[in-house]
Amino acid sequence: MTTGRLEAFSDGVLAIIITIMVLELKAPEGTRITDLGHATGTGLLTYLLSFVYVGIYWNNHQHTFQLTQKINGRVLWANLALLFFLSLLPFATTWMDDSEFARTPVVFYGVLLLLISLAYFVLQRVIKTAEGDDSALRVALGGDRKGKISVVLYIVGIVAALVVTAADAGVWIALSLFVVVAILWIIPDSRIDRYYNDQ
Repeated sequence: MTTGRLEAFSDGVLAIIITIMVLELKAPEGTRITDLGHATGTGLLTYLLSFVYVGIYWNNHQHTFQLTQKINGRVLWANLALLFFLSLLPFATTWMDDSEFARTPVVFYGVLLLLISLAYFVLQRVIKTAEGDDSALRVALGGDRKGKISVVLYIVGIVAALVVTAADAGVWIALSLFVVVAILWIIPDSRIDRYYNDQ
């Protein structure tokens, strides 16, 4: 099987996810910038963070499938699992914003980010298995230090939000770590670019 339909379906789902998230933003009743702040509060910031995460996964998904020649049923299901977890981002974003960053919604958001990253790892693993030892993706990725660091930061953030309760410090530590992971991944996976440049 070729990757064309899988990529088109994934692009469509990700576009819908972004659309749903932006529709959750509340329009201000007035025309001043202060009205915007009152209407959306932190909504724009939570939307921005989640938008960046969707953008990161779209970008890396595109890079991954540039190197993928062969897919099978397992790849299709692994891709659907990734899309499932990504599709929960609008809900998690809205819950976190509406609760004004209460502990449970922030922990849920962090667990969701962790599950998305694990689903992406599984997708890459299944692709490499489907293509065998000579998989271009296997050669390009090598070790995955940045992915492992991201998982650790998600876990530390989740634990901090659960354990550190003084003045909501744990929640802000968690959110800061989620932002740090996003910053780490804003630049597309350079391993794949290097692989193409070396060919």
